[in-house]
Amino acid sequence: MAKQPQNRLGRGLDSIFGNSNVDVNAKNKTSVTADIANIALKDIEPNAEQPRKDFDQDSLDELAQSIKENGVITPITVNKKGDKYIIIAGERRYRACKLLGLKTIPAYIKVVTDLQTKQMALIENIQRDDLNAIEIALSLQALLEATKLSPADLGKKIGKSRESVSNYVRLLKLPASLQLALRKDEITMGHARCIITIDEEVKQIEVLNKIKQEGLSVRQVEALVARWRQEKNNQKTPKQKKALPEYHSNIKTSLSNVLQTNVEITRSQRGKGTINIPFANDKDFQRIIDLLNIK
Repeated sequence: MAKQPQNRLGRGLDSIFGNSNVDVNAKNKTSVTADIANIALKDIEPNAEQPRKDFDQDSLDELAQSIKENGVITPITVNKKGDKYIIIAGERRYRACKLLGLKTIPAYIKVVTDLQTKQMALIENIQRDDLNAIEIALSLQALLEATKLSPADLGKKIGKSRESVSNYVRLLKLPASLQLALRKDEITMGHARCIITIDEEVKQIEVLNKIKQEGLSVRQVEALVARWRQEKNNQKTPKQKKALPEYHSNIKTSLSNVLQTNVEITRSQRGKGTINIPFANDKDFQRIIDLLNIK
């Protein structure tokens, strides 16, 4: 018996949707092997909900050459919708076959809802090794919204930890320039995870520019961010008030009691200072003036 091609979509699809494979009527397919058919390329449409929008032309040319020499080793996965087939997984293989001018392509055929098609495409994207961090983050965010699962529950279903799901999604809070740098592999996810702890966008972009200009490693960026955070904390720490001499402190208490308001007294080492008497409104002001017997 011929060995069936291995399902390359991973545990995520079946764990969320179960086994959706169906037998399609013979009139709709040719050269059928179990749930796999050679489908005409003209009957296949890319998924409009495909999260991945950029396909590197050089990479496609290399894939086309490989398919020319070895054929399509792993079938694409499609959703049968009427007389058409919507791609769930394998758009690069589909595009490469079109480049070669092929007429058909082997495909796993499923019959699922539009929502499931979207979810399957997202999961297939997440499980690729050649995606950048932002593409993964966008796919995870869309999957969280589509499934209404928590990061922890989604992580269990697709073989990722809650921390991993959350860390990727957090990247979408970065400024556009930083997300673009991640897409272009100008910085790594390690760099981005350091930068995202900075709560000032101007400083985030400043660190990005230093990475580009000086080729900073992740550890160097961690040290840079730690120094910046320490400097910021030092600036926020208020100067401690120097204790008043006993006489001045007693006067402050007496005045506060007499005037029935919180009097403040400051005094420098040289004896220079101020007496601050707060009042709530004009009536309160006049009350204090009367108590001071000022006319």
